[in-house]
Order: sequence, then C-alpha cells, then structure tokens
Amino acid sequence: MEAASPATFRPTWQQALGHGLYLGALSAVAGVTTAVIATLAWPGESLPPGWMWAALVLAPLLLGAVLGVAAGRRTGVEVGNRGIRTTSVFDDDLALWQQVVDLRAERRGRRTVVSVYLESGDSVQLHAPYSGGFFAADPQFELKLFALSHLWRSHRFGGLPS
Repeated sequence: MEAASPATFRPTWQQALGHGLYLGALSAVAGVTTAVIATLAWPGESLPPGWMWAALVLAPLLLGAVLGVAAGRRTGVEVGNRGIRTTSVFDDDLALWQQVVDLRAERRGRRTVVSVYLESGDSVQLHAPYSGGFFAADPQFELKLFALSHLWRSHRFGGLPS
C-alpha cells in the first residue's frame, strides 16, 4: 500500500500579500524617517526632488509585496504519517504524533491560530492555517482546522482508516 501524500496548509495569497505589505510599510516608514533626519541634519542643502520621496515610499511597498508572496509559498504546515512539520523561510520543525497531546484554535492578538500542545508542556503555534481581519482573513479556516483535528485524532487514536 502506498503512503498517502501529506496534507499541506499554507497562508492564502491574500495573507502573504498582506504580510509583505505590512513589512514593506514598516520599511517605507524607516526610509522616509531616515531621509527626513538626513534632510534636517544638513539644512544648507536643497531638498530632495519629489520623485525621491515617492520612491522611498513605493519601492519598499512593492518589494515587500513581492517578497511576502514569495515567502508565503515557502511558509506552511505539512501533516503526514510521522507528524506535523512546520516550515518557514528560516526554520523547519517536526512534532511527531507521539508528542502531540492536543490541537486547538486559540485567539492570539487579532488572529485565530492553531496551537499544538506537546507532551513536554510546550506549545507550538502553526504558521498556517490562521484567520484574522482584513488581509489575514481565511474563509476556509474552520474547514482546515477540522481537517487538522481529524488527522491528529486519527493518528492519536488508532491511525487512519484504510
């Protein structure tokens, strides 16, 4: 019998875009702040042209949006026969089914996330699925949570039906 392919949960493209725009906006604020400080520090110099101020705002926003969508494709959760593997741009981790004690949805800030509780007492917040407001909304969050819960209970209490 062939092993089933792992179930994969990733942020939606709107969530990835929203995350990228958020990071881009933070970068734009930092760039404009630096430019204002530099302009005030040298008062004898003429002001930079208007297009430079627009570039300081738009370039980080566009770059953040592109990088957010690219990083969103790398971030996620794979649920397989061995356990739950979380992947992100910088880190990968695996929680074996024998270590998972509970899996539930929790409010963290303005988001509803899935947390996995381990035998050691640690809890791991999964990178996906999650749901929140505006760009972070996932209309299928409850279905994904139900699928994750079903897979965990199937492995925890007797394996998947054949």
